[in-house]
Amino acid sequence: MHIPSLIEKKRDGKDLTELEINKLVKGFTSGEIPRYQMSAFAMAVYFKGMSSDETTALTRAMLESGKSLHFSGKGKRIAVDKHSTGGIGDKVSLVLAPLLACDTNLIVPMISGRGLGITGGTLDKLESIPGFNVNLSKENALRQIEAIGVVMMGQTVDIAPADKKLYELRDVTATVASEPLIVASIMSKKLAESLDKLVLDVKFGSGAFMKTETQARSLGEAMQSVGKLMGVETHVKYNPMDQPLGQTVGNALEVNEAIAALKGEGHADLVDITLDLAATLSSTPRQKLRQWLCEGKAYEKFLEVVDYQGGKSDQLEDLSQVHKARVQRDLRAEHSGVVTNVDAQVAGQVTLELGCGRQQAEDRIDFSAGLSGISKIGDTIQAGDTLLTIHAPDDTSADTACRQMSTAIRVE
Repeated sequence: MHIPSLIEKKRDGKDLTELEINKLVKGFTSGEIPRYQMSAFAMAVYFKGMSSDETTALTRAMLESGKSLHFSGKGKRIAVDKHSTGGIGDKVSLVLAPLLACDTNLIVPMISGRGLGITGGTLDKLESIPGFNVNLSKENALRQIEAIGVVMMGQTVDIAPADKKLYELRDVTATVASEPLIVASIMSKKLAESLDKLVLDVKFGSGAFMKTETQARSLGEAMQSVGKLMGVETHVKYNPMDQPLGQTVGNALEVNEAIAALKGEGHADLVDITLDLAATLSSTPRQKLRQWLCEGKAYEKFLEVVDYQGGKSDQLEDLSQVHKARVQRDLRAEHSGVVTNVDAQVAGQVTLELGCGRQQAEDRIDFSAGLSGISKIGDTIQAGDTLLTIHAPDDTSADTACRQMSTAIRVE
């Protein structure tokens, strides 16, 4: 197959055949097709899109590029998971997975990803916990699921390897916000989990890849269609992302906030979304799910996950000291009023530049960087009050972040 001709075909808006897509995915996975050609293909898809048949073919090819998880007790327990299309401060998975695992009728084989663009990744957040291993073998993952009902891990080398390679490219080639690529990426990983039920948390707004609810619904319907075609009960929830979720953005900072939620002390917007998603997947009444948070049962399950995956659970309570930024700078209100806007996109870009994400694939994450104590829309503010705290590696970065965030928060 002549790859430049295939790229040209998609560049010109023509549909690819299932055979062409299969050949492309296999060649990229094996290394026969270089990264620069796949980057060009991804950009062509970004601008020209894909038909429903093409998207399904791409999803299936990426799924079949590797192997799937198969559970010994799956007939007795229902395999469930959730995926978010990405948001600013979205630490829901850290709370949801252990909460769902408190339901003994469920197993939660959560395969997550790293940050994409300005949005953080669950794996990066988990790795801020000293010793936490997200790179489990399939065998170890299955043993852990059998023992405690939940695993929170990255893709193994044999689970959708085509997606793993393409995921890394999308992050550094400005092709993240492509509906067909998002659908294929999410669904190939989730279908490899041999799920019975899946809920999709589709975000829209300034801090999401889909800026409008119309775009979000298009994406949600496309993923739901692929899920149903592949035999998985698939639900979609649509949630706005015009302000950060919760009150922190940044890896260790978000883990701290997730721990608070697991103990029943989470911010209302984070807890509400988590309970909405949990109630979709579990037959447990919503009030009982909330009780598991308030009583700390979900936190105990999270501690089990940390221990099983090599993390130092005894350092969780002091994570803010383990990852402490060199500079912490308060952004204060210049006048009194009510918060009317907290631009999630600006917050995401600021935290990316502080070191929370990657601008190149090989970049290292600064676990201590980010924003905390972020004011919420509707908060009443007095002049001089702290609107948020910036956690930065140096004074220059803190100054820049302060200037940028002062334009992102409006008090009227």
